[in-house]
Amino acid sequence: MMPLFEYRCSDCGVRFSQLVGMTADSREPRCPKCGSTNANKLISRFQRARSDDDRLDSFEDAALASADDPVAMSRLMREMGKELGEEGEQDIDEYLEEAEREIYDGTDADE
Repeated sequence: MMPLFEYRCSDCGVRFSQLVGMTADSREPRCPKCGSTNANKLISRFQRARSDDDRLDSFEDAALASADDPVAMSRLMREMGKELGEEGEQDIDEYLEEAEREIYDGTDADE
């Protein structure tokens, strides 16, 4: 079992995680977005390891209950993005922003 540490890149601001071995490791954390090694270690809460299936199953009932409520569905999707990690969260945020533009402005980003 290896500990997972979270970092924030000082150059581009991306938050990322890195597995760290139990022995002394000379590798510096490297930002997956910009490649910088200029990162600060973050204090993070303890998280129990769960499989992807377990994480998705935990949202199934909430998704069914939120199906007719766009605000609740948006909130649920943001929570799901957090469970998927930094990349998933960014993807879902972009999707929701585009959907909100279409709903409120009547514009489609693909047009």
